Amino acid sequence: MAGLEAYWYRNSPLHLILLPASWLFRALAAMRRLLYRCHILKSFKLPVPVIVIGNISVGGTGKTPLTLAIAQQLVEQGHHPVIVSRGYGGDSCQQPVTGNSTAQQVGDEPLLMARRGICPVWVGRDRVAAARQALLAHPQCDVLLCDDGLQHYRLQRDVEIAVIDGVRHFGNGHLLPAGPLREPAARLRSVDAVVINGGKSRGPSQYAMQLSGALFRNLRHPEKTATALDFQGLRLHAVAGIGHPQRFFDHLKSLGLSATPHAFADHHPYQAGDLRFDECDALLLTEKDAVKCAAFADDRYWVLPVDARIDSALIAHLLRKIAIHGRKAA
Repeated sequence: MAGLEAYWYRNSPLHLILLPASWLFRALAAMRRLLYRCHILKSFKLPVPVIVIGNISVGGTGKTPLTLAIAQQLVEQGHHPVIVSRGYGGDSCQQPVTGNSTAQQVGDEPLLMARRGICPVWVGRDRVAAARQALLAHPQCDVLLCDDGLQHYRLQRDVEIAVIDGVRHFGNGHLLPAGPLREPAARLRSVDAVVINGGKSRGPSQYAMQLSGALFRNLRHPEKTATALDFQGLRLHAVAGIGHPQRFFDHLKSLGLSATPHAFADHHPYQAGDLRFDECDALLLTEKDAVKCAAFADDRYWVLPVDARIDSALIAHLLRKIAIHGRKAA
């Protein structure tokens, strides 16, 4: 599938071949959703409000930073959230994620979220079972955030948030495999909120989000920090194995840094040999990639954490929605 990504943001003769497969994918996706809506396929309700954060396209749109930002805002409002994720790249077992977990066990994004220390994080292929285990382990939790769960209809939700890329939008507008969409753009009409990463809101129930980050941390010595000025004049290499690597490279440029870019596939399982670059004084990593490189990092490895700045109206909207539901008897 990765080789097709170059065609997802333009139209070409290849689409004449792929469009029939996209139409079939659209039909199957619509049928699956209908089966859940008609209760032919069973879904499950949890005793706490569920906020699902996801997207309708393949590739990075900023779901993880948004999930963390919402969790932080909920904590500041007196709530006790718990995050549940599929744990892509992990071993699929239902388990809590701790700072001592590994990406091979729990996946890179859940490990990143757990190390932020905002709230409990759990993973599992069966997200309903993982959510139930999480609530048993943390009875104080009163709201559940489901990361990347928009198409996981087996878990009933009280609030749906869809994140879209404010620059790439929906690519060529086709569904997989001819384009990047998992569901048609019309799906956004049924969600509770649309968050536009790197763009402006265009209507009701749409909210702007920006990613910010300017303080680097040394991967081997986390207490050591640096700014872009500290890297001036050095031979820099930048690594990104995320859904949209160019976003990271562009962010570095906005900080005034000129680095040789190295894009890897999303969730790439790094080995030391992958990052042996000639004439390298400093290696700049995303936070998601860094959790997989700590075992072999040297003093040249630097991580740039980023945070989502979100419209305060989004949090107010979420608080109103979850207040309607409250906690129900299990």
